Amino acid sequence: MRLATSLFVCQLLGTVALALIRCWQGSGAARVGWSVAAALAGAAFGVATLVLLHPSRARPVDTDGESPLPLRRGWLVATLGCLYAAMVLAGLAQQFAPKGEVSLTTRTVLAAVCFQGAALILVRGFVGEHGVSWREAFGLGHRAAGALGRGALAAALFLPVAQLLQFVSAALMMRFNVQPEVQPAVEALRESAAWLDRMLMGMVAVVLAPLAEEILFRGILYPALKGAGFRRLAWWGTALLFAVVHWNVATFLPLLLFALVLTWLYERTGNLLAPVAAHALFNALNFAMFYVAESAVSG
Repeated sequence: MRLATSLFVCQLLGTVALALIRCWQGSGAARVGWSVAAALAGAAFGVATLVLLHPSRARPVDTDGESPLPLRRGWLVATLGCLYAAMVLAGLAQQFAPKGEVSLTTRTVLAAVCFQGAALILVRGFVGEHGVSWREAFGLGHRAAGALGRGALAAALFLPVAQLLQFVSAALMMRFNVQPEVQPAVEALRESAAWLDRMLMGMVAVVLAPLAEEILFRGILYPALKGAGFRRLAWWGTALLFAVVHWNVATFLPLLLFALVLTWLYERTGNLLAPVAAHALFNALNFAMFYVAESAVSG
């Protein structure tokens, strides 16, 4: 719960950063001033929430080394209070910020840093808190070469299946007069003409996203649910959540099945490198196919 709440706070900090970017680009001294003030205050309360969620603060103890109920209640009230203040102030910062648009590339990279990037930092503390290394926690030393090979093979075999399922999903949506939406990441790729923007998008898609998402979904959430005795929920719950967080109806079904494949890989190999490799190669192939298609159209 502390890990999930910390990730949510990082998302709030991303919202605050987006408001500050809009203030930097916009005009209107009065509204900009209110937005900046709310953003800075929201960031302060967000950081305070993260501090309170740190293990040393989350288990308050008295001079005898115990954690009595009043101290735990005080910690809970302070944490929820700071979290609520951060949410309200982040919303006000967005409300008062100028209405100018921030480039989709900037928004995509910022969202990746505040979610996947923050996840890697938070998981480092999470693993250390449990007294294990990354190698032990995620089986990284267990037949690494074989895990990487299986992951790459699974991605190559599943790619045409995913393309077919996405095509069928889009066709069914159009049959019911629902226009399929373009994924934000794809739209950002279309907007990014500069090589630096494309390089950043590629790093997010091929390196940052697969690593962070596999650690969260397959490395932490799946074994936690499975270990609690909810094996079926562990399989389907993590797969559904993985598909939902990508916020696209047309890709929901292929991502749901892909998540099940990634979980199967982790189960078979016992090494998180297998789903990470599959996820990374799957994204890399889609990334390359997008630019090949764009070049063919423009040519």
